[in-house]
Amino acid sequence: MRIDILTLFPEMFAPLKESILGRAQKENKLTINVVNIRDYTEDKHLKCDDYPFGGGAGMVMMAQPIGSCIEALDPGHGARRIYMSPKGQTFRQQKVFELLSYEHIILLCGHYEGVDQRAIDLFIDEEISIGDYVLTGGELPAMVVADCLARYVDGVISTSSLVDESFSDGMLEYPQYTRPVEYRGLTVPEVLRSGNHARIDAWRREQSEEITARRRPDLFTGKKGK
Repeated sequence: MRIDILTLFPEMFAPLKESILGRAQKENKLTINVVNIRDYTEDKHLKCDDYPFGGGAGMVMMAQPIGSCIEALDPGHGARRIYMSPKGQTFRQQKVFELLSYEHIILLCGHYEGVDQRAIDLFIDEEISIGDYVLTGGELPAMVVADCLARYVDGVISTSSLVDESFSDGMLEYPQYTRPVEYRGLTVPEVLRSGNHARIDAWRREQSEEITARRRPDLFTGKKGK
């Protein structure tokens, strides 16, 4: 998978070169390409924003640099083009699985007061939000989406590690423990030390159902044992 991230602030994406994602890129299992929109502006001063028509506070990102950038990266429109926006559809696990069907993803990071609507109308396939709040720009949301997608690219993370995660079966994950057995008066549940895998599986399922019902009843199916 190739993920192109379009931004005015490429320095913000250093974390994507670290840990699991950094290793996956070094091993050529995926490509995350951070692109500076300023490289595509036709303004001699590298300007990419201007005052909004109709007045108002702040600046608006111009359509031309964004359009030229996207056309250069995806001339045949084979990629799924996404604008990270608080007005977009809320990003959920099901959307991750939908986007995995694309070999090429383009993530546009807005900034300031947003993006000229014409850039969205002409060059964007969908808008995605990571939650009901507003950030200073789309860079952090783009990192969230890139991280979520990268984890499911073949070879990035072992398949077994993905099976029992939160949301993998519509519920939240069970509690996890490691050594030592006792820490400050709290002990690892006996069942996890029993070696009985059937009991362990049943305990984890029960814990997952209880946590989901308590914290996210909107996700809970109410069908225990499924």
